Amino acid sequence: MTTRHEQVHSADVIATRLVDDLGRWKYDDGAICRTYKTKDWRATLLAAGAVAHLAEAAWHHPEMILNYPSLEIRLNTHSAGGVTDKDFELASRIEAVIGWRPGADGGALEGTPEDVGYILKD
Repeated sequence: MTTRHEQVHSADVIATRLVDDLGRWKYDDGAICRTYKTKDWRATLLAAGAVAHLAEAAWHHPEMILNYPSLEIRLNTHSAGGVTDKDFELASRIEAVIGWRPGADGGALEGTPEDVGYILKD
């Protein structure tokens, strides 16, 4: 039985939600996707580990393609056969974690002084 969170969205709805909520993500071949550029292999592994933690906690698992300078994430709901609310919610959480920069929010955590971040800004 399909829940309301597993209703597959049309391409038009997906396009609108990407523009409104996830501007750096795109719709490609039945999935919402984003490629993060990283500084190096270590950075790719760190980012993949963060995404893996979120995916496992949510019990919603993306495809991930790891390369030396990048991490590609592809989300769709396999059981529903397309992109659902689950994919948008996980993508938003991934953006929040991967995009977070210590100190940028005025908090006490400053980050590593000699390392401006392992995910490169696009």
